[in-house]
Amino acid sequence: MAPAAYRVEANNLSRASENKIHDDSVARRFGFTGGLVPGVEVYAYACHPTVQHWGRAWPEHGQAECRFLKPVYDGRIATVTAEPAGKGLALRVESEGMLCATGEALLGEPVEPPVIGEFPQARPPAARPPASEATLAPGTPLGIAPFRLTEAMLADYLSGVRETDPIYAQEGLAHPGLVLRLCNRALMENVVLGPWIHISSKVRNFAVARVGDELSVRARVVANYERKGHRLVDLDVLAIANGGTVLARVLHSAIWQPRQVTEAG
Repeated sequence: MAPAAYRVEANNLSRASENKIHDDSVARRFGFTGGLVPGVEVYAYACHPTVQHWGRAWPEHGQAECRFLKPVYDGRIATVTAEPAGKGLALRVESEGMLCATGEALLGEPVEPPVIGEFPQARPPAARPPASEATLAPGTPLGIAPFRLTEAMLADYLSGVRETDPIYAQEGLAHPGLVLRLCNRALMENVVLGPWIHISSKVRNFAVARVGDELSVRARVVANYERKGHRLVDLDVLAIANGGTVLARVLHSAIWQPRQVTEAG
């Protein structure tokens, strides 16, 4: 049986972000109606029916792929539908009559996570260089400043994404969207970016983080390329708890330099 459609009032959690694509005035210069709700939050909305369908097992060892097609705007209603497709669910996020994101989710058998030691360990630089083809060259290792997930931090996030499933607060579990946010941090804590846009993520879950866990990442750039005038980057990211537990492996893709920036220059 398909999960019920999920309706949520979208909330731009990155209004004050360094990434000005979430700022109304800058986003309008790029041709958008206003500041974009981050893709990681749209992913968080899409996870709701997935967890409703499979429960805690999905963030423990499920998979998902999500592609962001059109903006979701602050204060607008986003509707998530999840329809059976093969052994999984086909996901759609729509807002104001527009198809904003598509994806697939699957619950497979638990498998061994990647070996952490096979991923480079890196710390963010003291002075971040500007994003470029050189500073985001394939093979470049990326890391973040580790931080501990507190109860207050989790509560603030759940409120911010309007999550109604009680499982996270009751069990002190990190929301899948909060884990995906670590991938954005891997980019933002290592280079200085102008306006940039998260376009897709392919996620394989291995474990669930809890309140009190220290969160970190080991990541590397796997590609930096041009498409339709945009400069894109793909990151291979391990989200890690307490230095030794792999939470998820993510192929995280973003437009780090939209063509409008190049044209304006």
